[in-house]
Amino acid sequence: MSLVPLSKSGRARFALRRLHRDESGVAAIEFAIVALPFLLFTLGLIGLGLYFLASTSLEYGVEKASRKLLTGEAKKESMTAGQFRQNVCLASGTYIDCSKLSVLVQSANNWDGLAPQPCLDEDNKLAASTGADEELISKYSGGAEKVVMVTLCYAWELANTFQFLGLGIEDDGSGPAIIQAAAAFKSEPYE
Repeated sequence: MSLVPLSKSGRARFALRRLHRDESGVAAIEFAIVALPFLLFTLGLIGLGLYFLASTSLEYGVEKASRKLLTGEAKKESMTAGQFRQNVCLASGTYIDCSKLSVLVQSANNWDGLAPQPCLDEDNKLAASTGADEELISKYSGGAEKVVMVTLCYAWELANTFQFLGLGIEDDGSGPAIIQAAAAFKSEPYE
């Protein structure tokens, strides 16, 4: 039996048939197709989980610390703005970096007198906390039966790690994300 050379089209068909039967490397190709979306999904899930952890910690911190304003305990203890801010940090837990936290406190006679304060100033930077550290917090929270709003603004630097989530405050998505938590209440008639 003699071998007859294949024409160009015959060689091409033979090569295609051989490739069609060859399954080596298929798993690697499938993994390459699936790996990137899976990795991005996993990182996004971790990023959102950390965001909700920080957000929940701040909400708990503002509720727990604001209780001292609600009951008049802060006024009785002559609590300063710095001490109140420290109480917020302690109640928020170890997930919060207190150097990136701004505490805004305001009071009014009725609900119409309160307006949410912005967390960012004119320069797109984190707003300064209410009052100097040595000032009494009761100067800003008012007295008994006043309507009070305490707002926490937190510059969440971890957003820079997960820039693909678009949580940053800059136009390009860079910079820290601002997480805000607030408590509004009418203080008790403690006087």
